[in-house]
Formats: sequence, structure tokens, C-alpha cells
Amino acid sequence: MTEQIRVLLADDHPHGREGMREIVGMDASFIIIGEAENGEQATVMAAELRPQLILMDINMPVMNGMEATQMIKTIDPQIKIIMVTVSDDISDLFEAIKRGAQGYLLKNLSPSAWLEYLRAVAVDEAPLSKELAFRMLQEFNSGRNEQVKTDASHSDKGKKAKIPAAALPLNAGSDLTIPTSNNSAGLGKTPLTQREREVLEQVAAGHSNRQIAEAFMISEHTIKNHLKNILQKLHLDNRVQLTRYALEKGLLDK
Repeated sequence: MTEQIRVLLADDHPHGREGMREIVGMDASFIIIGEAENGEQATVMAAELRPQLILMDINMPVMNGMEATQMIKTIDPQIKIIMVTVSDDISDLFEAIKRGAQGYLLKNLSPSAWLEYLRAVAVDEAPLSKELAFRMLQEFNSGRNEQVKTDASHSDKGKKAKIPAAALPLNAGSDLTIPTSNNSAGLGKTPLTQREREVLEQVAAGHSNRQIAEAFMISEHTIKNHLKNILQKLHLDNRVQLTRYALEKGLLDK
């Protein structure tokens, strides 16, 4: 029998935790090992219980979900955290990604949609939405432009302007058409093959394994192997980190 995925629930409302408990309980591959009523409790329990996955409400007393996510990621970067929210405000979701979350779930989604997403996150196959990828690109370009301005103001001291890395932490259903692009040139000298570079572009653009497999007319299993190789070669852990890497290399169009 496959080992169950250990899950921690964090929500200040009993009904909220009950709803999450019922949904997670529908899939035997998950086991709930604890429930927290606020971010501070979630942080303590994460350190003690070491769950593999945390469902984290954003708005909680004592310590909110954003702060708890950031603290938990410093304790154990391998813990996957999914923010649970009633709002689809892209600013909140982007901030969660910056703090280290792997993704988010809206509370009004169906149980089947929840479970499909949880399974995908558990095996690092959940795609980053195109909206979040675009917001990451905006943040990256904004930070880069601000740094250029700052360095330019000190140019009289003989310092060259430097382009900074993105402000994001490293640990932080439409049809797909593969574009004809020269963006892969931005990767320069990397250990990736041409096919791996193409797969990386599509992952960073927010496409799922299935979409990429169908577009390239190869099996989903082959795409998973490509992703495993890409992560190993680039010394990265997940799709969020791959997206940041793609931003740094200029692989996402503005």
C-alpha cells in the first residue's frame, strides 16, 4: 500500500476545518494528522508533526496564514502549503506564492476540484496559473527596473549597474498551442536538452503535464521524466522555482 500523505489543516473557523476534513477524507491517499486554529498553532504543529501538506486559511487571528507560511518554510522548505481562501484577489495569491506557498484553493470549488488539485500538488504536478505567472513577470521586471535606477544614480562612483534576481524566494483549462519561439536562447549554456528547454517554457507559462504532452504528442509519463531531469539538473524543487528560473532567463513573454 502506498504511504499516505500527511495533511495538516489550519483554519480559525470550526466549520471551515470541518469542510476541509470532509473533503480530504474522501481520498484514502491523504491522512489528517492535526488541525490548527491559527497561524501560530499551525507553525508549532508543523515543526512537531512535519506534515507533507498543509491547507492554510489566509485570514486567521494571532498569526495569519501568510506569516505562518513564511515561518513554516524556514522550518522545513519541503512542506507543501496550499492557501485556502474565499477571495480570488490576485494580489493575495501572489503574496502567498512569494511567502512560499505552492498554490491556492478557493473555498467555493467542488470537492472533486479540490481533490484533483491536492493530488497534483502532492506530486509537484499542479501548474501555476497564467495570471500568477504574469504577475511574477511584472514583479520581476519592476524589481529589475528599480535596481537599474538605483545603480544608475550611483554611476558617478564608477559602479556598473547590476540586474538583480527576482524578489521571489526560491522556496517560494484552455487549449495549448506551442509557440514558435527563440526564447530558449536565453538559457545560454545550461545542461538542459532542447526538448527540456521547450518543456521548461511551457511549465513556466502555466500549462499542465497533460496539456504539454498533448501539444508535443508524447506521453504524460515522458513529460514527467523530462520535468524530473530538469529539476535535478537545475537543482530546483518545484514548478514555482522553475517559473522563477524561467523569468531570470527571459523565457516568459511580457
